[in-house]
Amino acid sequence: MYHSPVMPQESIDSLNILSDGIYVDLTFGGGGHSKLILNNLSSKGKLIAFDQDTDAFQNKIDDSRFILINQNFKFLQQNLKYNNVLNVDGVFADLGVSSHQFDSAVRGFSIRYDSEIDMRMNTNSSFDAQEILNEYSESQLSNILFEYADLRNSKEISKTIVEARTIKKITRTSQLNEILSSFLPKGFENKILAKIYQALRIEVNQEMHALKEVLLQLPSLVNKGGIISFITYHSIEDRIVKRFIQNGCFESEPLKNEFGVADIPFKKTFKFLVPTKKEIKLNSRARSAKLRSAIKI
Repeated sequence: MYHSPVMPQESIDSLNILSDGIYVDLTFGGGGHSKLILNNLSSKGKLIAFDQDTDAFQNKIDDSRFILINQNFKFLQQNLKYNNVLNVDGVFADLGVSSHQFDSAVRGFSIRYDSEIDMRMNTNSSFDAQEILNEYSESQLSNILFEYADLRNSKEISKTIVEARTIKKITRTSQLNEILSSFLPKGFENKILAKIYQALRIEVNQEMHALKEVLLQLPSLVNKGGIISFITYHSIEDRIVKRFIQNGCFESEPLKNEFGVADIPFKKTFKFLVPTKKEIKLNSRARSAKLRSAIKI
């Protein structure tokens, strides 16, 4: 049901795991990375994992050292406190959408199926992609298509969507694909559609907001010498992680105190890693992955 873990050995190596340490997997999914972390922990070690998708609980690991929390990872700090954990030795996240979510026709993530447009990672949420398509203003639609899909013709696309929904409410993927047909050059149909679906998914799940929220919690949670490792899949989230590691914030320059000194909590351990050609051949969804890692200083 779930994809093989991306860059498994590289990910585990990057965390430099302490056998008695406390670790967090922010994106449990199929549990592939979590299992590898547990394999490197002693009986005194602990792993706390998060996943807001209830489907992921089918993969829950039966291990006394393991806790799986059914919440968005932006609630990291409060859940750690609830479990009497004040600090951790490492935090890992694979920010990709799971293969299970893409391959499930009923979830409305994929351009491949004719299904209800949904895209909620947390199926208990009332806010879905249909609400965006049918309720957002033309300028709101244009903004998310430009910001999250880097589409230069976002204004024209949003105008077409707004015109179409006045005739009939947009509810199905096949209907949306037909509305967008004039913007899909031959041979690039899937690439453009994938970008538009990506933008909708990011907005539905507030992915960039959640990512920023959890990153800002890490300086106070990760022990000195502890490691954070994040696998990103597109330039938007990769830029956020990269800038946070470099500058301790999301700006292009670090924030400085009154004495002109920048407080940067992490130092990168390497530039970034990408999957091998062999891995990409075995798992095409790994092709755009980048692994970034940093140590708490």
